Amino acid sequence: MNDFLYNAIFIPQGLPPPPKNIIMNDELQVYIKNFGKQKDDMALVAEINNKIIGSVWTRIMNDYGHIDNDTPSLAISLYKEYRGYGIGTALMQNMLSLLKQYGYKRVSLSVQKVNYAVKMYKNLGFIIVGENQEEYIMTYNFVMG
Repeated sequence: MNDFLYNAIFIPQGLPPPPKNIIMNDELQVYIKNFGKQKDDMALVAEINNKIIGSVWTRIMNDYGHIDNDTPSLAISLYKEYRGYGIGTALMQNMLSLLKQYGYKRVSLSVQKVNYAVKMYKNLGFIIVGENQEEYIMTYNFVMG
């Protein structure tokens, strides 16, 4: 998960990538530390030729996109060479379906305003519920029934 956490970091065009050890910071470790040990931890992966090339995961945590203690926060990561083929959208659709199946009312995420993924999130039905100078907080609300 370390590799996918690092690849989930959005790097604006023209800026150098941060050092790989940035993922050891507490505000990033909240996404993966002891993953799978909390009851709300869920993950899906995309695989091509027996190689995992992407992942989407959720957990209830106090992260950048935290809404409340009943709403899981979402993170998604694809290796660069697999972006732009609909794999991320498919991962997200499958995770949203899984979360609905488990009875969650909504899921949240935080995304930098200049991140190209904002368009994907909006197309999937996420709405902006908060923002600061650099980021949106977005939620996807499940229609129950």
